Amino acid sequence: MIMKYIATIILISLAISFITVLNADAQQLVYEPKNPAFGGNPGNYSWLMNSANSQNRFDEAASSASRFQRDPLSDFQSSLQRQVLSQLTRDIVNRQFGEGEIEERSFEFGEFSIDVVPGLDDVQIVIRNILTGDETSISVPSL
Repeated sequence: MIMKYIATIILISLAISFITVLNADAQQLVYEPKNPAFGGNPGNYSWLMNSANSQNRFDEAASSASRFQRDPLSDFQSSLQRQVLSQLTRDIVNRQFGEGEIEERSFEFGEFSIDVVPGLDDVQIVIRNILTGDETSISVPSL
């Protein structure tokens, strides 16, 4: 008798849980943007702007001041050095891989000294920083 009573209770509880599962409804999820520029609440504007300004690390006054403090003579000197070095590079490559002989030469550009030394199998280019004494050597092989 007790078994029959327990089985009846289990059957009734299963039926009730099945009925409640069938009647369960879901809620639709709706996206609502926070930024007013994208359709969000206009009341969020001041909070978003204050939050962005507090995270901004860009200093506009320092940036605009440094932008106009360039020295035109220094710019001209560096531009001239780049052009001369570029011409020297073209000359070495054309002579090394094309026609003509490379002769031993030395150049000084500001704080740098450049020595071009031709060898049997390659051309050595030695670049020295006159101020620090640092030296870089580049070997261009001949074909």
